[in-house]
Amino acid sequence: MPNQRPTQTVSHQTSSSFLTLTVAPGKIIRGSGVLQTASAEITRIGTRPLIIAGNSTQTIAQKSLQAILTKLNTAQSNYGVDCCEASLKALKKTAQEHQADVIIGIGGGKALDTAKLVADQLQLPVVTIPTSAATCAAWTALSNVYSESGAFLYDVALSRCPDLLILDYDLIQTAPQRTLVAGIGDAIAKWYEASVSSGNSQQTLIISAVQQARVLRDILLQKSATALKEPDSQDWREVVDATVLLAGVIGGLGGAQCRTVAAHAVHNGLTHISGHSSIHGEKVAYGILVQLRLEEMLQSNQLAASARQQLLKFYAEIGLPKNLSDLGLGNITLKELQTAAEVALDPQSDIHRLPFKVALEQLMAAMVSTTAPTDSRDVINRVSTRGISEEVSE
Repeated sequence: MPNQRPTQTVSHQTSSSFLTLTVAPGKIIRGSGVLQTASAEITRIGTRPLIIAGNSTQTIAQKSLQAILTKLNTAQSNYGVDCCEASLKALKKTAQEHQADVIIGIGGGKALDTAKLVADQLQLPVVTIPTSAATCAAWTALSNVYSESGAFLYDVALSRCPDLLILDYDLIQTAPQRTLVAGIGDAIAKWYEASVSSGNSQQTLIISAVQQARVLRDILLQKSATALKEPDSQDWREVVDATVLLAGVIGGLGGAQCRTVAAHAVHNGLTHISGHSSIHGEKVAYGILVQLRLEEMLQSNQLAASARQQLLKFYAEIGLPKNLSDLGLGNITLKELQTAAEVALDPQSDIHRLPFKVALEQLMAAMVSTTAPTDSRDVINRVSTRGISEEVSE
């Protein structure tokens, strides 16, 4: 279902003449059942928390949150369906009325992004408690803002990472397995994006971030299948740590240029036509294939072609989307495809961190050929919009 494109422009963080890095949360607590004893740690930060979560998250975590709810003067508020401007405005008012001295975000990426941004706007400390391993939002000093219908609008660089991150494996295990699969897709993108945008950097911290992204990729390729088959096993915990924690390290050390390139730009474009039909990491995983396809077609990059085939096998094994149909967009129209591509190619989009220019028609062709064989000879300059239309609905 198509969404009308909003008037706001897609933005990304820009570099400045001085280096400012928000590397890591002030403190991280991780383990099984740690949330039940976390009230003492939170009390060191504040005693009047506003808890921001979704209704389902509050229900799931009610037992674990009981110690916090009884020992602290808390208020709770539902963030709604997305980290959107209307929710942010309402939550800021609620926090001020409660005289909150700390914000606690509990839930998935949208809830945590909302909590972080509310705290940043009110200049309050923030605690993040992820309920799934779907993103690294619990770690980062970044929030993404969406429309109420789920279309990506812009991102906001925050003044610091969360003051406290509580990673409770028991809580993570209550989430649907689909969220961990999506988290794997989101995290593994770090290598494919950082290596393109920053692989030739001579800066020490960026070199370190890119190498961490390679390590992250290897951990996920080696351990994800076993982790998904054996929840709460050692491999499962390692994969959860990789998606929630290590993925955040990379952007923290490397800065904005190590975070996102074409894979996340494609995600942003898809949110303007797909709404909430798929989740963040699923779109990003598909976006990696699009990025590799662009490198393959526009640069004749055989390493990209091989990497794409490797990922297609990996995706099939763990259940990540390989094409638009897998994202629930099997009936996408040519107009919708063009809308998504136009958003991804916004002048301020991270796709322009690629070392080559991408035209609208080229991106559209890549988006409909993510599963093409490596010996495909459909050179991009020969692909017309009419040819693309054969792959999508009119």
